[in-house]
Amino acid sequence: MLMNKALGKKGLTLITALMAVVLVVSGCGGSGGGSGSKKENWVSIEDRYTPDAETPAWQLDKKEETTELTWYVNADWWNTDFGKDVVTKKIKEDLNINIKFITGDDTKLNTFFAGGEMPDLITTFDSNSPVVQKAATWALPLNDLAEKYDPYFNKVAAQDTLNWFQLKDGKTYGYPNYSNTQEDYDSGNIPAKTAFIIRKDVYEALGKPVMGTPEEFRATLADIKQQFPALIPLGFNSIGEGTGSLGDVLQDFIGVPLEENGGFYNRNLDEDYLTWVKAFNTVYRDGAISDDSFADDGTAFEEKVKAGKYATIMLDGTPQQGGNLQSFYSNNKGKEYIAIDGPQSTAGRQPTLNQSGITGWMISFITKNNADPAKSIQLFTYLLSEEGQMLMNYGIEGETYQVNADGTVEFLPALKDLQMNNPDTFKKDYRMGEFMFFGHDRHKALSGDAFPDAIKQMQEWGKGKLTPHFILENINPDQGTPEARSLTAINTKWNSTLVSMIRSKDDAAFDNLLNEYKKFLDDNNWDKIVEVRNEKMKVNKEKLGLK
Repeated sequence: MLMNKALGKKGLTLITALMAVVLVVSGCGGSGGGSGSKKENWVSIEDRYTPDAETPAWQLDKKEETTELTWYVNADWWNTDFGKDVVTKKIKEDLNINIKFITGDDTKLNTFFAGGEMPDLITTFDSNSPVVQKAATWALPLNDLAEKYDPYFNKVAAQDTLNWFQLKDGKTYGYPNYSNTQEDYDSGNIPAKTAFIIRKDVYEALGKPVMGTPEEFRATLADIKQQFPALIPLGFNSIGEGTGSLGDVLQDFIGVPLEENGGFYNRNLDEDYLTWVKAFNTVYRDGAISDDSFADDGTAFEEKVKAGKYATIMLDGTPQQGGNLQSFYSNNKGKEYIAIDGPQSTAGRQPTLNQSGITGWMISFITKNNADPAKSIQLFTYLLSEEGQMLMNYGIEGETYQVNADGTVEFLPALKDLQMNNPDTFKKDYRMGEFMFFGHDRHKALSGDAFPDAIKQMQEWGKGKLTPHFILENINPDQGTPEARSLTAINTKWNSTLVSMIRSKDDAAFDNLLNEYKKFLDDNNWDKIVEVRNEKMKVNKEKLGLK
């Protein structure tokens, strides 16, 4: 799913704001119990309804006045409209609620814990942050909310996901979207989100070239540069402060191992991966990678995708780029992007593409200051339920979609036309596929309309190539520790090193940069970071029942 937009926002104020969060949140109480300075607001439902394990509480609740909720989403890009589009208008009507969305970054989030007025609901994106780890001090446990107000929640929530997010007190406070369990991976219903893509007209003009080896890769990009001088031969996701699609995404694409002897493996130094990084350096020196690609932000990258400026792209987040790819597809028939095998492992490994793991993406909480926790857990249940999932993905049966005799779902013709030819209006007026708190890919498997046509071939290419990365989730050192500070410095160093290696003037400069990075690891507590990660990997395996 990806979710990459949000991940790019997380690092904005890690040193300052989140250090402050550690201090502020840790002052609210311990990580257990849930008793802290935040006052709990347990409302009475005696006159409203009697909870029933077989019926969602939102269908029972007789509360007449509209419940007003404030919902903070820790992302500036989140669409704050509510009640204007088909999806949120239906939510508003069914639950008799009105939601005022507030957005911001880690600094804004920190103000709530520094004495500011707490919102009713909070959604954040970093499961490893102090805010999430100390949720018992400021949020209400979902287990207790379900028992008291809406036991039907336990029918729609995944038990494996609840267990994964359980804190030391044995309770779960936050619930994610796109949390995929092993069962979900085994189902085959989760589509790949990574692909190496090429413009179809370019691919066919060059005689459908193979790009599996570094030599073939270099030769094809040289041909593109010569025959299609108006195009950028090779593109990749915006790098920013991370690695775009040239770090772990490329590593997954060529099947770099996830662990070594049951413990942590530094995939950045894998020989197979470094061979391909050197190949990228070679094509950079050939002029097949634009210097702008290293400076472009997400918006600049998206504009080039939408305009078809790249001949080939190492792309992560195909659903997120679906609108841009669809715009180019609709306006340039025969030139649309298609997935091909692209770079292959020089060691004979198969791709191990990642998708959303069991940790998911956005994590949502009901705060202790919540105006109506009964209505709020009803909202969580509603959005997790079949009814809510169908609404968020497809809208309203008979108005926006129909269910066929074989059980598949499809948009009505007018909606399909809008999705294909006017994706911006489709997004604004209908919002299907966007308002995805607690969303899950399994419901998208019901319909060919769940994703734009432009990415379906890419998803088809990815079948059988997904591998769960559960053991690597949440294994970084806890924020505020010396190891965490060292890791921040190492990640920053790797960002600059990777970019510099790809832009090296010759092999000697490439090797010097790599050796300098290795020395930086030795000088910055790398062994201790690996120890922490090994311990956390063990815990993950215990949670997952793995040996």
